[in-house]
Amino acid sequence: MTETGAQAQTTGEEELPAQYVNYVFLKLDPLWRRLPDEERERGREEFLAALEEHSGEMLLRSYSLMGLRSDADFMLWRIGYDLDAFEAMTGALLNTGLGKYLTVTYSYFALSRRSIYVGEHTPGWENRRYIIPGEGDYLFVYPFVKSRSWYQLPLDERQRMMNEHMQIGRKHYPVKNNTAYCFGIDDYEFILSFEAESPQKFQDLMMELRESEASSYTELDTPIFTCRRRTLPEILQTLG
Repeated sequence: MTETGAQAQTTGEEELPAQYVNYVFLKLDPLWRRLPDEERERGREEFLAALEEHSGEMLLRSYSLMGLRSDADFMLWRIGYDLDAFEAMTGALLNTGLGKYLTVTYSYFALSRRSIYVGEHTPGWENRRYIIPGEGDYLFVYPFVKSRSWYQLPLDERQRMMNEHMQIGRKHYPVKNNTAYCFGIDDYEFILSFEAESPQKFQDLMMELRESEASSYTELDTPIFTCRRRTLPEILQTLG
């Protein structure tokens, strides 16, 4: 029996630990800003302490969305190998003085996997198993779903279109793509995030990708979140 691309890539990888990827978006209740200054300061300190206590087992980055969307004020990008740590952190954060005024508006959960379209046939592209974040000032996050007809195409036909797709991506270096897979564990197929130095650089890439052949097989690629990298203390001071 011939292996499919998805089956083939699991060979030799099953012994490696699963890397979990989570983008959690939070929105602040406006009532928070009416609290006394002392209570808000105590709530911010509790939030930062809880984050420090529970972040040792994962890679954590924070981003601001203040003024860019109405449904989220900031986002935590979490990458780790233990789901218990994700659960413990979320519970601890939401039980702080500040956390009681926060609502999780979106939370995307996925696994990192090696792409079946990246390998020896695409020289110059890193063939990695895990997501390793870069240092971009902006992160653009969105869920992604391919049409069912895409998966009915022969693998070599899909590879041909993805070669064009990746060639466009190389033209827009240093914009960096992080693809995580959520087949069967979330509502989508992928969660994509792109690190870039500015919104314009990312938009240039997306406008060219929209004209690629593979783009015609896109079923869903919204909502899209523009996130600015900020430290948690900076974000909490901006929140008020």
